[in-house]
Amino acid sequence: MKSNTPISKIMTTNVIALTLNNSLLDAEQLFKSYKIRHIPVVRNKDIIGILSLTDLQRISFTDLNIEHHDEIEDTLFENLSVEQVMIKNPIQIVSTKTIKEVAEILSKNEFHALPIVEDHELIGIVTTTDLLNYMISQYD
Repeated sequence: MKSNTPISKIMTTNVIALTLNNSLLDAEQLFKSYKIRHIPVVRNKDIIGILSLTDLQRISFTDLNIEHHDEIEDTLFENLSVEQVMIKNPIQIVSTKTIKEVAEILSKNEFHALPIVEDHELIGIVTTTDLLNYMISQYD
């Protein structure tokens, strides 16, 4: 494995993003439709937060076997905002960071995605899954 490979080689560039105008129901739909687990939150082009599927699951009743589960969850999602649930001011990286540096950042913290910015504008995202897929490709 090359230790100086830039993260730009493996980052996702077609990033799905939310704004504060989106609802948690919008976010839930994006998670399902795109089969993703992290969505950056932007104001104009600036990153102001990141919402993970885990964040939504923490406030939902997905594991409970209760009557009217969906209605209760929808009501909860309608009464909370993206801003209330998202992680604010996430660590951001530039695309020239190396894969090794990014792996170190993720391994030392308790999150699994990093937005990638250039001139304060979201240009990509990298996740632990991207890193694992890169590692696996090195054994082919």
